[in-house]
Amino acid sequence: MLLMLLMLLSLMLRLVMFPAGAQAANSENSERRDSVPIVITDDTGATVTFAQPVKRVIALYGAFNEIFLALGAGDLLVARTAADGNLPELAALPAIGTHMRPNAELVLAQQPDVVLQLEGRSEAQTQTENLRSLGLNVLTFEVNSFERLFEVTEILGRLAGREDKAQTIVNGWKSRVQALRSRNAGKPVARVFYEVRYPNLLAAGRGGISSEILALAGGENVVSDGKKLVRYSEESLIAADPDAYIIQKGPMNPEPTPLAERDHYRDLRAQRAGRVLIVDEERFARPGPRALDAAEELENWLHR
Repeated sequence: MLLMLLMLLSLMLRLVMFPAGAQAANSENSERRDSVPIVITDDTGATVTFAQPVKRVIALYGAFNEIFLALGAGDLLVARTAADGNLPELAALPAIGTHMRPNAELVLAQQPDVVLQLEGRSEAQTQTENLRSLGLNVLTFEVNSFERLFEVTEILGRLAGREDKAQTIVNGWKSRVQALRSRNAGKPVARVFYEVRYPNLLAAGRGGISSEILALAGGENVVSDGKKLVRYSEESLIAADPDAYIIQKGPMNPEPTPLAERDHYRDLRAQRAGRVLIVDEERFARPGPRALDAAEELENWLHR
C-alpha cells in the first residue's frame, strides 16, 4: 500500500514539474532569440542592426502595411500614408504624407524604429536618403514577384519578432501557388491584356506582380516587355487582339471608359466575346497578401 502511494506521489510530481520545466525552457529560448541582434540588408545594400524586434514601424508602401496586418503585428504600425486610410485597421493612425513624398517632420515626430519604403522610382529613393540623413533607420525593398513577396514577408517577420507566424503564412501562400499551377497545367492559355491606365494607354509588362497574377491564373500577358509598366500603342493592342482584357480601377485609373465606348477598341476579340473584366488595383497591382486572392479570382473568371 505504501509503495503504491509513493508511486502515485512520484507521478503527480512529474505532472506538476515537467510542464513548468517545459515552459521555463520555452521562455529561455524565447529570451535567447529576442537577445540576438537582428541584422537586415535591404535592396539598396544598406544594412541596419536592431538589438531587438522593432516596436514602432512606419511603412510608406501599402503592401508592407498589409503584411504587418497579416502577421498580427498591426499594433506596431504608428502612422500611415494618405493612400492607406481606406484600410480600416489603419484609418485612425496619423497620416504622414504620401508614398512618394512623406513629410519628414511628421515621420520624425512618431519616433519610428524603422521606416519601410518600396525600392524603385528615383523620387522615392531621394526621400529615403533624406530620411536616413535625419538619423532614421530606413529599409527599402523591391517586391515585383510572388517569390519576392515571400522573402520580404519573412524579413518583416524577423523585424517584428514573428518569424514563426511569417513562416506559416509563407508556407500557406506557397501551397496556394502550387495548387494554382497544378490546376491550370495543360489547360488552354488565354492571351490577356492588362490595362493600367487609359487614356495614354499604359499596360502591365512582365516585370511586375500583375503579370505573375495573369500567369498563375492560367493566362499569358500579350505584352512581352520585361518592364513593370509599359507604354502601349493602340496599334500594338489591335495587332495583339487579346482573348481577354483586364482593366484595373484605382488611383492610376480612377474612372476607366468602357471598351465599347472607345474608338478602335470595340472590335477587339475580348470585347466582342464579352471577356472584359474590371479589377481592383490594390489587389491586382499591389504585391501584398491579397495578390493571391486576385490570382484565384482571375482563374475562376478565365476558366468559367
